[in-house]
Amino acid sequence: QVQLVESGGGLVQAGGSLRLSCETSGRTNSGGATGWFRQAPGKEREFVAAMRWSNGFTYYAPSVSGRFTISRDNAQNMVYLQMNNLRAEDTAVYYCNVDYRWRTDYGPGWSGGDYWGQGTQVTVSS
Repeated sequence: QVQLVESGGGLVQAGGSLRLSCETSGRTNSGGATGWFRQAPGKEREFVAAMRWSNGFTYYAPSVSGRFTISRDNAQNMVYLQMNNLRAEDTAVYYCNVDYRWRTDYGPGWSGGDYWGQGTQVTVSS
């Protein structure tokens, strides 16, 4: 059984930084990608970032490009989202996602795979 566990959310002032972590277990991470999505109150869930497992290629939403960085530690089955220069509009619940299906693109049009974490709250005060 695949399990995803996020951690690292919290309250931070605008301009600050946070690092989110996602630990995956239950299946070898191969053939697809791991990504981060977020959902703000009253809004649809949206894509934030993703990393393809085969070659480490990364994808970012335009709103976070240059501020957020997705990375991984294969040995620990961990994926991270480093968030810098946070803004009030980054406030949301952030979800880790795993997609075991190979796709040509894991960018902003990707809606995620079948496996989701429980979410971690990020609140940015202005």
